[in-house]
Amino acid sequence: MNRVLLLLPTTTYRARDFLDAARHLGVEVVVGTEGHQALEKVAPGGTITLDFSDTAAATAAIVEFSRTHPLEAIVGTDDETALLATQAATALGLRANPLGAVALTRNKYRLRRALAEAGLPSPPYKLLTITDDPRAAAGEVPFPCVLKPTFLSASRGVIRADDADAFDAAFYCIAGLLADPDVRRRGGDASGEILVEGYIPGEEYAVEGMLEKGGFRLLALFDKPDPLEGPHFEETIYVTPSRATKERQSMILEKMRMALVTVGLREGPVHAELRCNDEGAFILEIAARSIGGRCARVLRFGAGLSLEELILRHAIGKEVADLERQPGAAGVMMIPIPQAGILKEVKNLTAARAVRGIEEIDIAIARGKPLTPLPEGNRYLGFIFARGAAPEEVEAALREAHRRLEIVVAPA
Repeated sequence: MNRVLLLLPTTTYRARDFLDAARHLGVEVVVGTEGHQALEKVAPGGTITLDFSDTAAATAAIVEFSRTHPLEAIVGTDDETALLATQAATALGLRANPLGAVALTRNKYRLRRALAEAGLPSPPYKLLTITDDPRAAAGEVPFPCVLKPTFLSASRGVIRADDADAFDAAFYCIAGLLADPDVRRRGGDASGEILVEGYIPGEEYAVEGMLEKGGFRLLALFDKPDPLEGPHFEETIYVTPSRATKERQSMILEKMRMALVTVGLREGPVHAELRCNDEGAFILEIAARSIGGRCARVLRFGAGLSLEELILRHAIGKEVADLERQPGAAGVMMIPIPQAGILKEVKNLTAARAVRGIEEIDIAIARGKPLTPLPEGNRYLGFIFARGAAPEEVEAALREAHRRLEIVVAPA
């Protein structure tokens, strides 16, 4: 039986989906955790405790473990584990991306610089540190602009500023977020950096793909029909197939392939975010991992394979070339957190689930737990999934189901 090490951080939404995929595929899974997840009973190969923020020590622990429990593949499930998965796989001589390529995608400033130097469309940008004077920096950047940490994901800490006062407020908000001990531990030196970019107007898209020996295969192109104009950039709806023109889709894929060559990624899942306007397609981010949250449930391939199973098949060298996405339209809404406080109740779930086209509504935060919206927060309230004959039907179903929900939040 194939043995795979699956790296699952404590904040992941995807433990169950990956473990279900491994069970369906007949793969023995060892779960690498930070010691806070009770997965021993569901991980057939047991668990190994790792410090994801110390990749050198974690890699040494994985290499030692593999001496008595040989591994065929190491799979990182998200941004936080991508670098460790690559470093450990490289140390064991397993299939992996170049380590420098994955490291490049993990730092937004280094990625922006590499894309700009390669001639890809890029906004003006500038790297600041948390010790800089934001008032002085505001005089050196164009408005509107966007400030962001260089290593966090899911739009956490990403803030638009239209003038010097908003720039000052955004700077100190991000600096406060980066001062959090857990964020600082995970970010290392990057927790002292703030990237400033010119704001890019236009429509936003997400690309989901798979790389094999440098060849890129498109799995899905998602529209993001809600305008993401700031001051915060909370994502909501993803719908595929895209309704963009053939010309725009071709432009997106062309820039995607150019970016992959520039970065140097060659193996495994890849996820990218882009904005398009009359000046071209701008890469916002590109990552050596699959789509985040529980959004992967919207994708099915072949006779019903999940994206997680596709990732595991690739990791252990099984054929994936002939597995196409199932026909029809599909979409997901990441339910936004309406306000800070304590989740008291989500009402009218039955009525929302009754909307035609809705497949599932998954509330990810339990009653009584705190809610923290962007830019400080890093979790969604839950996920709504829909399918239909056309993207318009799917989008309408997602909006109607969300409209029916009543989210009751008590003061913190």
